[in-house]
Amino acid sequence: MTTRRQILAATAIAAPVILTRTAHAEDVIRIGLITPLTGPFASTGEEHVAAVKLYMAQHGDMVAGKKIELIIKDDASVPDTTKRLAQELIVNEHVQILAGMGLTPLALAVAPLATQAKVPLVVMGAATSSIPAASPYIVRSSFSVPQVASVIGDWAAKNGFKTAMTMVSDYGPGIDNEVWFRNSFEAAGGKMLGALRVPLANPDFAPFLQRVADAKPDGLYIFVPSGIGSTLMRQFTERGMEKSGVKLIGSGDVLDDELMDQIGDVSLGVVSAYHYSDAHDSALNRSFTAGVEKSARIRANMMGVGGYDGMALIYKALELTKGDASGPALLAAMKGLSWESPRGPVSIDPDTRDIIQNVYLRKVQKVNGRLENVEFQTYPAVKDPAKASAKTPG
Repeated sequence: MTTRRQILAATAIAAPVILTRTAHAEDVIRIGLITPLTGPFASTGEEHVAAVKLYMAQHGDMVAGKKIELIIKDDASVPDTTKRLAQELIVNEHVQILAGMGLTPLALAVAPLATQAKVPLVVMGAATSSIPAASPYIVRSSFSVPQVASVIGDWAAKNGFKTAMTMVSDYGPGIDNEVWFRNSFEAAGGKMLGALRVPLANPDFAPFLQRVADAKPDGLYIFVPSGIGSTLMRQFTERGMEKSGVKLIGSGDVLDDELMDQIGDVSLGVVSAYHYSDAHDSALNRSFTAGVEKSARIRANMMGVGGYDGMALIYKALELTKGDASGPALLAAMKGLSWESPRGPVSIDPDTRDIIQNVYLRKVQKVNGRLENVEFQTYPAVKDPAKASAKTPG
Protein backbone atom coordinates (compact mmCIF):
# COMPACT_ATOMS: atom_id res chain seq x y z
CA MET A 1 0.00 0.00 0.00
CA THR A 2 1.29 3.46 -0.92
CA THR A 3 1.83 5.64 2.15
CA ARG A 4 1.25 9.39 2.51
CA ARG A 5 5.03 9.78 2.97
CA GLN A 6 5.66 8.05 -0.37
CA ILE A 7 3.12 10.31 -2.13
CA LEU A 8 4.73 13.43 -0.64
CA ALA A 9 8.18 12.21 -1.60
CA ALA A 10 7.08 11.52 -5.15
CA THR A 11 5.48 14.96 -5.37
CA ALA A 12 8.65 16.63 -4.11
CA ILE A 13 10.70 14.84 -6.74
CA ALA A 14 8.22 15.59 -9.54
CA ALA A 15 7.77 19.28 -8.74
CA PRO A 16 11.14 20.51 -10.04
CA VAL A 17 10.57 18.57 -13.26
CA ILE A 18 7.20 20.25 -13.81
CA LEU A 19 8.68 23.68 -13.11
CA THR A 20 11.52 23.00 -15.54
CA ARG A 21 9.12 21.98 -18.29
CA THR A 22 6.97 25.06 -17.72
CA ALA A 23 9.98 27.33 -17.91
CA HIS A 24 11.18 25.55 -21.02
CA ALA A 25 7.73 25.85 -22.60
CA GLU A 26 7.91 29.63 -22.23
CA ASP A 27 10.95 29.59 -24.51
CA VAL A 28 9.14 27.58 -27.20
CA ILE A 29 6.59 28.87 -29.71
CA ARG A 30 4.45 26.10 -31.15
CA ILE A 31 2.88 26.42 -34.60
CA GLY A 32 0.16 23.97 -35.54
CA LEU A 33 0.16 23.41 -39.32
CA ILE A 34 -3.06 21.72 -40.44
CA THR A 35 -3.10 20.76 -44.11
CA PRO A 36 -4.23 17.85 -46.31
CA LEU A 37 -1.49 15.25 -46.75
CA THR A 38 -3.84 12.47 -47.88
CA GLY A 39 -6.95 12.48 -50.02
CA PRO A 40 -7.71 14.38 -53.26
CA PHE A 41 -5.91 17.56 -52.21
CA ALA A 42 -2.74 15.96 -50.81
CA SER A 43 -0.59 18.04 -53.15
CA THR A 44 -1.73 21.13 -51.26
CA GLY A 45 -0.30 19.75 -48.04
CA GLU A 46 2.90 18.62 -49.73
CA GLU A 47 3.47 22.18 -50.97
CA HIS A 48 2.67 23.74 -47.57
CA VAL A 49 4.98 21.41 -45.66
CA ALA A 50 7.84 21.71 -48.17
CA ALA A 51 7.67 25.52 -48.21
CA VAL A 52 7.30 25.94 -44.44
CA LYS A 53 10.23 23.63 -43.76
CA LEU A 54 12.29 25.41 -46.42
CA TYR A 55 11.67 28.79 -44.76
CA MET A 56 12.74 27.38 -41.41
CA ALA A 57 15.83 25.78 -42.94
CA GLN A 58 16.82 29.10 -44.51
CA HIS A 59 16.04 31.31 -41.51
CA GLY A 60 16.63 29.00 -38.55
CA ASP A 61 14.28 27.79 -35.83
CA MET A 62 14.99 30.61 -33.36
CA VAL A 63 13.16 33.95 -33.41
CA ALA A 64 13.60 36.68 -30.79
CA GLY A 65 15.22 34.15 -28.46
CA LYS A 66 12.35 31.66 -28.81
CA LYS A 67 12.58 28.24 -30.41
CA ILE A 68 10.01 27.51 -33.12
CA GLU A 69 8.38 24.10 -32.87
CA LEU A 70 6.31 22.97 -35.87
CA ILE A 71 3.52 20.44 -35.32
CA ILE A 72 2.09 19.07 -38.58
CA LYS A 73 -1.38 17.50 -38.78
CA ASP A 74 -3.12 15.89 -41.76
CA ASP A 75 -6.81 16.80 -42.09
CA ALA A 76 -7.34 14.98 -45.43
CA SER A 77 -9.33 18.11 -46.46
CA VAL A 78 -12.29 17.09 -44.22
CA PRO A 79 -13.67 20.12 -42.29
CA ASP A 80 -14.76 18.12 -39.23
CA THR A 81 -11.26 16.67 -38.98
CA THR A 82 -9.71 20.12 -39.37
CA LYS A 83 -11.84 21.45 -36.52
CA ARG A 84 -11.02 18.49 -34.25
CA LEU A 85 -7.30 18.80 -34.92
CA ALA A 86 -7.39 22.54 -34.22
CA GLN A 87 -9.13 21.90 -30.88
CA GLU A 88 -6.52 19.31 -29.93
CA LEU A 89 -3.65 21.59 -30.91
CA ILE A 90 -5.04 24.48 -28.86
CA VAL A 91 -6.06 22.50 -25.77
CA ASN A 92 -3.51 19.67 -25.62
CA GLU A 93 -0.50 20.97 -27.53
CA HIS A 94 -0.88 24.60 -26.39
CA VAL A 95 -0.02 26.01 -29.81
CA GLN A 96 0.21 29.78 -30.00
CA ILE A 97 -0.37 29.93 -33.77
CA LEU A 98 -2.48 27.90 -36.21
CA ALA A 99 -1.67 27.77 -39.92
CA GLY A 100 -2.43 25.96 -43.16
CA MET A 101 -6.06 25.80 -44.32
CA GLY A 102 -5.80 24.59 -47.90
CA LEU A 103 -9.50 24.97 -48.74
CA THR A 104 -12.26 27.43 -47.84
CA PRO A 105 -14.44 25.00 -45.79
CA LEU A 106 -11.39 24.07 -43.68
CA ALA A 107 -10.59 27.67 -42.81
CA LEU A 108 -14.22 28.42 -41.95
CA ALA A 109 -14.38 25.35 -39.68
CA VAL A 110 -11.47 26.62 -37.59
CA ALA A 111 -12.36 30.34 -37.54
CA PRO A 112 -14.62 30.22 -34.43
CA LEU A 113 -11.94 28.33 -32.48
CA ALA A 114 -9.32 30.94 -33.36
CA THR A 115 -11.66 33.64 -32.11
CA GLN A 116 -12.51 31.88 -28.84
CA ALA A 117 -8.89 30.99 -28.04
CA LYS A 118 -7.45 34.29 -29.36
CA VAL A 119 -4.98 32.30 -31.46
CA PRO A 120 -3.85 33.79 -34.80
CA LEU A 121 -4.86 31.65 -37.79
CA VAL A 122 -2.55 32.17 -40.78
CA VAL A 123 -4.45 31.06 -43.90
CA MET A 124 -1.88 29.83 -46.40
CA GLY A 125 -4.21 28.55 -49.10
CA ALA A 126 -7.98 29.13 -48.99
CA ALA A 127 -8.95 32.04 -51.25
CA THR A 128 -12.65 32.86 -50.90
CA SER A 129 -12.90 36.60 -50.28
CA SER A 130 -14.96 36.40 -47.09
CA ILE A 131 -12.52 34.24 -45.09
CA PRO A 132 -10.79 37.00 -43.04
CA ALA A 133 -14.22 38.26 -41.95
CA ALA A 134 -14.92 34.89 -40.31
CA SER A 135 -12.58 35.69 -37.40
CA PRO A 136 -10.69 38.80 -36.24
CA TYR A 137 -7.73 36.44 -35.67
CA ILE A 138 -7.41 35.35 -39.32
CA VAL A 139 -4.54 36.78 -41.38
CA ARG A 140 -4.13 35.56 -44.98
CA SER A 141 -0.80 34.95 -46.73
CA SER A 142 -2.16 33.37 -49.93
CA PHE A 143 -4.53 35.45 -52.09
CA SER A 144 -8.20 36.24 -52.63
CA VAL A 145 -10.11 35.20 -55.72
CA PRO A 146 -11.43 38.71 -56.53
CA GLN A 147 -7.84 40.00 -56.76
CA VAL A 148 -7.22 37.66 -59.69
CA ALA A 149 -10.61 37.60 -61.40
CA SER A 150 -10.99 41.39 -61.42
CA VAL A 151 -7.58 41.83 -63.05
CA ILE A 152 -8.16 39.46 -65.95
CA GLY A 153 -11.68 40.77 -66.52
CA ASP A 154 -10.28 44.28 -66.90
CA TRP A 155 -7.43 43.06 -69.12
CA ALA A 156 -9.71 41.01 -71.39
CA ALA A 157 -12.10 43.89 -72.10
CA LYS A 158 -9.14 46.13 -72.99
CA ASN A 159 -7.44 43.54 -75.20
CA GLY A 160 -9.90 42.57 -77.89
CA PHE A 161 -12.53 40.59 -75.97
CA LYS A 162 -15.84 42.32 -76.68
CA THR A 163 -17.94 39.42 -75.39
CA ALA A 164 -17.26 36.67 -72.86
CA MET A 165 -18.74 33.82 -70.84
CA THR A 166 -17.65 32.25 -67.57
CA MET A 167 -17.50 28.56 -66.63
CA VAL A 168 -16.73 27.89 -62.96
CA SER A 169 -17.01 25.13 -60.39
CA ASP A 170 -20.14 25.60 -58.34
CA TYR A 171 -18.76 26.49 -54.88
CA GLY A 172 -17.41 29.53 -53.03
CA PRO A 173 -14.25 30.29 -55.03
CA GLY A 174 -16.01 29.55 -58.31
CA ILE A 175 -18.81 31.99 -57.56
CA ASP A 176 -16.26 34.62 -56.50
CA ASN A 177 -14.52 34.13 -59.87
CA GLU A 178 -17.76 34.45 -61.79
CA VAL A 179 -18.89 37.61 -59.99
CA TRP A 180 -15.60 39.48 -60.06
CA PHE A 181 -14.69 38.63 -63.66
CA ARG A 182 -18.11 39.87 -64.74
CA ASN A 183 -17.89 43.03 -62.64
CA SER A 184 -14.53 44.12 -64.02
CA PHE A 185 -15.21 42.96 -67.59
CA GLU A 186 -18.43 44.91 -67.80
CA ALA A 187 -16.91 47.95 -66.05
CA ALA A 188 -14.23 48.04 -68.77
CA GLY A 189 -16.83 47.89 -71.56
CA GLY A 190 -17.22 44.15 -72.22
CA LYS A 191 -20.52 42.29 -72.64
CA MET A 192 -21.27 39.02 -70.84
CA LEU A 193 -23.16 36.37 -72.83
CA GLY A 194 -23.65 33.88 -70.00
CA ALA A 195 -22.43 32.34 -66.77
CA LEU A 196 -22.13 28.56 -66.37
CA ARG A 197 -21.65 26.70 -63.07
CA VAL A 198 -20.32 23.16 -63.26
CA PRO A 199 -20.79 20.60 -60.44
CA LEU A 200 -17.67 20.33 -58.29
CA ALA A 201 -17.86 16.53 -58.06
CA ASN A 202 -17.45 14.48 -61.26
CA PRO A 203 -18.09 17.33 -63.70
CA ASP A 204 -19.11 16.61 -67.29
CA PHE A 205 -17.91 19.60 -69.28
CA ALA A 206 -19.38 18.54 -72.65
CA PRO A 207 -22.88 20.08 -72.35
CA PHE A 208 -21.44 23.31 -70.94
CA LEU A 209 -18.88 23.61 -73.72
CA GLN A 210 -21.66 23.08 -76.26
CA ARG A 211 -23.54 26.06 -74.80
CA VAL A 212 -20.38 28.12 -75.17
CA ALA A 213 -19.96 26.98 -78.78
CA ASP A 214 -23.57 27.99 -79.52
CA ALA A 215 -23.15 31.46 -77.95
CA LYS A 216 -19.80 32.13 -79.71
CA PRO A 217 -18.25 34.57 -77.22
CA ASP A 218 -14.83 36.07 -77.91
CA GLY A 219 -13.54 34.53 -74.72
CA LEU A 220 -14.34 31.84 -72.14
CA TYR A 221 -13.06 32.50 -68.62
CA ILE A 222 -12.66 29.30 -66.60
CA PHE A 223 -12.07 28.36 -62.99
CA VAL A 224 -11.94 24.78 -61.74
CA PRO A 225 -9.72 23.16 -59.09
CA SER A 226 -6.26 22.62 -60.51
CA GLY A 227 -6.48 18.84 -60.78
CA ILE A 228 -9.30 18.90 -63.34
CA GLY A 229 -8.16 21.92 -65.33
CA SER A 230 -6.33 19.66 -67.78
CA THR A 231 -9.53 17.77 -68.60
CA LEU A 232 -11.42 20.98 -69.34
CA MET A 233 -8.61 22.35 -71.53
CA ARG A 234 -8.29 19.09 -73.41
CA GLN A 235 -12.03 18.96 -74.16
CA PHE A 236 -11.97 22.62 -75.21
CA THR A 237 -9.17 21.84 -77.68
CA GLU A 238 -10.73 18.59 -78.95
CA ARG A 239 -13.93 20.43 -79.82
CA GLY A 240 -11.95 22.91 -81.92
CA MET A 241 -13.39 25.85 -80.03
CA GLU A 242 -10.37 28.12 -80.38
CA LYS A 243 -10.37 27.52 -84.13
CA SER A 244 -14.00 28.64 -84.14
CA GLY A 245 -12.96 31.95 -82.56
CA VAL A 246 -13.42 31.34 -78.81
CA LYS A 247 -10.27 32.07 -76.81
CA LEU A 248 -9.67 30.36 -73.49
CA ILE A 249 -8.56 32.47 -70.53
CA GLY A 250 -8.61 31.64 -66.85
CA SER A 251 -7.60 31.94 -63.26
CA GLY A 252 -4.10 30.64 -62.54
CA ASP A 253 -5.61 27.78 -60.51
CA VAL A 254 -6.29 25.83 -63.69
CA LEU A 255 -2.62 26.20 -64.69
CA ASP A 256 -1.08 25.02 -61.42
CA ASP A 257 2.72 25.17 -61.80
CA GLU A 258 3.13 21.84 -60.04
CA LEU A 259 0.87 20.15 -62.60
CA MET A 260 2.03 21.84 -65.81
CA ASP A 261 3.97 18.78 -66.96
CA GLN A 262 0.83 16.66 -66.55
CA ILE A 263 -1.47 19.22 -68.21
CA GLY A 264 0.68 19.14 -71.31
CA ASP A 265 0.66 21.06 -74.58
CA VAL A 266 -3.12 21.72 -74.53
CA SER A 267 -2.22 24.62 -72.25
CA LEU A 268 0.12 26.34 -74.73
CA GLY A 269 -0.93 29.93 -75.38
CA VAL A 270 -3.55 30.07 -72.63
CA VAL A 271 -3.57 33.43 -70.84
CA SER A 272 -4.30 33.55 -67.12
CA ALA A 273 -4.05 35.96 -64.20
CA TYR A 274 -2.46 35.00 -60.90
CA HIS A 275 -0.36 36.25 -58.03
CA TYR A 276 2.43 33.71 -58.56
CA SER A 277 4.30 31.73 -61.18
CA ASP A 278 7.27 29.52 -60.52
CA ALA A 279 8.78 31.28 -63.56
CA HIS A 280 8.69 34.68 -61.77
CA ASP A 281 12.01 36.33 -62.54
CA SER A 282 13.70 37.19 -59.24
CA ALA A 283 16.67 35.89 -57.29
CA LEU A 284 14.48 35.13 -54.28
CA ASN A 285 12.06 33.11 -56.37
CA ARG A 286 14.86 31.14 -57.99
CA SER A 287 16.15 30.27 -54.52
CA PHE A 288 12.64 29.33 -53.38
CA THR A 289 11.78 27.12 -56.35
CA ALA A 290 15.17 25.41 -56.29
CA GLY A 291 14.76 24.71 -52.57
CA VAL A 292 11.30 23.19 -52.96
CA GLU A 293 12.33 21.07 -55.94
CA LYS A 294 15.43 19.79 -54.17
CA SER A 295 13.77 19.01 -50.83
CA ALA A 296 10.38 17.73 -51.96
CA ARG A 297 10.95 16.82 -55.62
CA ILE A 298 7.95 18.90 -56.71
CA ARG A 299 7.58 22.19 -58.56
CA ALA A 300 6.69 25.11 -56.30
CA ASN A 301 3.21 26.56 -56.80
CA MET A 302 0.73 29.02 -55.27
CA MET A 303 0.21 26.84 -52.20
CA GLY A 304 3.95 26.65 -51.66
CA VAL A 305 4.43 30.41 -51.81
CA GLY A 306 1.44 30.86 -49.47
CA GLY A 307 3.15 28.58 -46.94
CA TYR A 308 6.55 30.23 -47.35
CA ASP A 309 5.11 33.71 -46.86
CA GLY A 310 2.95 32.52 -43.99
CA MET A 311 6.12 31.64 -42.12
CA ALA A 312 7.72 34.95 -43.12
CA LEU A 313 4.68 36.70 -41.65
CA ILE A 314 4.96 34.75 -38.38
CA TYR A 315 8.70 35.29 -38.02
CA LYS A 316 8.52 39.01 -38.76
CA ALA A 317 5.64 39.50 -36.32
CA LEU A 318 7.53 37.68 -33.57
CA GLU A 319 10.56 39.87 -34.20
CA LEU A 320 8.38 42.95 -33.70
CA THR A 321 6.83 41.61 -30.49
CA LYS A 322 10.27 40.50 -29.23
CA GLY A 323 8.97 36.97 -28.83
CA ASP A 324 5.58 37.80 -27.31
CA ALA A 325 3.33 35.11 -28.85
CA SER A 326 0.07 36.18 -27.23
CA GLY A 327 -2.70 36.41 -29.79
CA PRO A 328 -3.50 40.15 -29.54
CA ALA A 329 0.19 41.10 -29.67
CA LEU A 330 0.94 38.94 -32.70
CA LEU A 331 -2.18 40.09 -34.51
CA ALA A 332 -1.29 43.75 -33.98
CA ALA A 333 2.24 43.11 -35.25
CA MET A 334 1.03 41.31 -38.38
CA LYS A 335 -1.21 44.17 -39.51
CA GLY A 336 0.63 46.40 -41.94
CA LEU A 337 3.72 44.19 -42.28
CA SER A 338 5.46 44.27 -45.66
CA TRP A 339 8.29 42.20 -47.13
CA GLU A 340 9.77 40.84 -50.34
CA SER A 341 8.26 37.49 -51.33
CA PRO A 342 9.21 35.01 -54.05
CA ARG A 343 6.13 36.41 -55.83
CA GLY A 344 7.25 40.05 -55.48
CA PRO A 345 6.44 42.77 -52.90
CA VAL A 346 3.62 41.90 -50.46
CA SER A 347 2.01 43.48 -47.40
CA ILE A 348 -0.84 42.81 -44.99
CA ASP A 349 -3.73 45.27 -45.19
CA PRO A 350 -4.12 46.55 -41.59
CA ASP A 351 -7.86 47.05 -42.09
CA THR A 352 -8.80 43.69 -43.62
CA ARG A 353 -5.89 41.41 -42.59
CA ASP A 354 -5.72 40.28 -46.22
CA ILE A 355 -2.65 40.27 -48.43
CA ILE A 356 -1.86 43.05 -50.89
CA GLN A 357 0.26 41.90 -53.83
CA ASN A 358 1.01 42.12 -57.53
CA VAL A 359 -1.22 40.20 -59.90
CA TYR A 360 0.38 39.09 -63.15
CA LEU A 361 -0.95 38.29 -66.61
CA ARG A 362 0.80 35.14 -67.83
CA LYS A 363 0.87 33.10 -71.03
CA VAL A 364 1.81 29.43 -71.21
CA GLN A 365 5.00 28.95 -73.20
CA LYS A 366 7.56 26.20 -73.51
CA VAL A 367 10.88 27.42 -72.12
CA ASN A 368 13.88 25.09 -72.49
CA GLY A 369 11.46 22.22 -72.97
CA ARG A 370 9.43 23.03 -69.85
CA LEU A 371 5.87 24.43 -69.83
CA GLU A 372 5.81 27.67 -67.86
CA ASN A 373 3.38 30.48 -67.05
CA VAL A 374 5.45 33.39 -68.39
CA GLU A 375 4.47 36.77 -66.95
CA PHE A 376 3.96 39.60 -69.45
CA GLN A 377 2.06 42.30 -67.56
CA THR A 378 1.87 43.38 -63.91
CA TYR A 379 -0.99 44.95 -61.97
CA PRO A 380 0.85 46.27 -58.89
CA ALA A 381 -0.25 46.23 -55.24
CA VAL A 382 -3.72 44.80 -55.79
CA LYS A 383 -6.10 44.77 -52.82
CA ASP A 384 -9.15 42.52 -52.63
CA PRO A 385 -11.76 44.64 -54.49
CA ALA A 386 -14.55 42.91 -52.56
CA LYS A 387 -13.35 44.74 -49.45
CA ALA A 388 -12.76 48.12 -51.06
CA SER A 389 -16.04 49.55 -49.79
CA ALA A 390 -16.73 47.25 -46.85
CA LYS A 391 -13.90 46.69 -44.41
CA THR A 392 -13.83 43.55 -42.30
CA PRO A 393 -13.67 43.80 -38.50
CA GLY A 394 -10.13 44.62 -37.41
